[in-house]
Amino acid sequence: MKNTITHVVTGAGLIGAGLLPAFAQADFIKDSRASLELKNYYFNRDYREGTGQSQRAEWAQGFLLNLQSGFTEGTVGFGLDAVGMLGLKLDSSPDRSGSGLLSRNSEPEPGKPSYARRAHDEYSKFGVTGKARFAQSELRVGYMVPDLPTLQPNLSRLFPQSFSGTALTSKDLSGLTISLGQLDKVKQRDSTDYEDMGLTSQSGAYKSSAKSDRFRYAGADYKLGASTLASYQWAQLDGLYKQQYLGLKNSFGLGPGTVKTDIRYFDASQDGAGLAGKVDNQALSTRIGYSLEGHSLSGGYQAQYGTTPFTYVDGTNTYLFTEYQLSNFSQTGERTWHARYDYDFAALGGPGLLFSTRYANGDNAKVKGFQGEGREWERDFSLGYVVQSGRLKNVSLRWQNASAKSNYTRDTNENRLILGYTLALW
Repeated sequence: MKNTITHVVTGAGLIGAGLLPAFAQADFIKDSRASLELKNYYFNRDYREGTGQSQRAEWAQGFLLNLQSGFTEGTVGFGLDAVGMLGLKLDSSPDRSGSGLLSRNSEPEPGKPSYARRAHDEYSKFGVTGKARFAQSELRVGYMVPDLPTLQPNLSRLFPQSFSGTALTSKDLSGLTISLGQLDKVKQRDSTDYEDMGLTSQSGAYKSSAKSDRFRYAGADYKLGASTLASYQWAQLDGLYKQQYLGLKNSFGLGPGTVKTDIRYFDASQDGAGLAGKVDNQALSTRIGYSLEGHSLSGGYQAQYGTTPFTYVDGTNTYLFTEYQLSNFSQTGERTWHARYDYDFAALGGPGLLFSTRYANGDNAKVKGFQGEGREWERDFSLGYVVQSGRLKNVSLRWQNASAKSNYTRDTNENRLILGYTLALW
């Protein structure tokens, strides 16, 4: 373990040191930042019925070192970012593995079912991103964790799902942000290897074995006013599917509080040879909310149209409002009502304490391999606290609980307990 930590930190240091002679300018050093994030994570998912694995339960400790340089001086500025990750197994067993916290063997234990794979005692990752800035435009090449309506990396475990590729973002025109790029590989949250990208199977509706090494996207966000944002994005997983996204966000004061509205629309179809199978999906996801004195109440309606389920890259999350802890309510034809309540205890003199609960109910789903109308519901709780002062300042503790029931898949209950701390090194 000591050697692994040394290699991650030393590797990042050597890269920075090796480039310093070329980049030894004030802004490159002066604007640099470094932090070390510590995350202690316990995960327990209990399957209430059916056959197969009855539980996934693991405990792990993660370390994430994040180094970010500034940019060199001049018309075009250059910089470099690096990230190193180390995950340590605290508790696991082959029968309970697969939580997404820890990497594990590719083969099952001898004489055990296919899911019974032993987690590694430790695993590490390393990523480097080169960057260049001209005016208000920035080009990034290498390791990245994008935040796109058409590609939402999974950030819900010890380490983020990441990608390699090239991305360009421009804010040179007032009120307009343009983004475009191409990604060629994905590294899953509990993996140390890059691989080609596939399409989430959605209960077998799509062929997840079909792969591509080109995910392209282009889009724009435009501010229509101080509180209104319109968005468009086009994306393509070469040879599998293409998708368009339209979004509109708005907020305005009403009485003593604030109203927020958000509309998201997706349209996906088959691309090229359609290696993953037929793709025909349109999705509408909406939310309206009202916030007042620490309280926030929101809800909305979501519907899937077309003859196939919602499309998204395997391992990622969706950009739907029903992207919950256990389900995302995105089967063919599914209709969903959802509601959420948040409370910030700072309004009662308890800063740092946050509570959230949400509920979604879906019906009319057409699921491959299931006869009849698919129905499901999920309820989530989250309670978190960040220490505000003293020696433990900025230490965070969060508990998440979720329960989901469905007539076409196994009922599930899940608990997550996460203890975190981020130390700014400079």
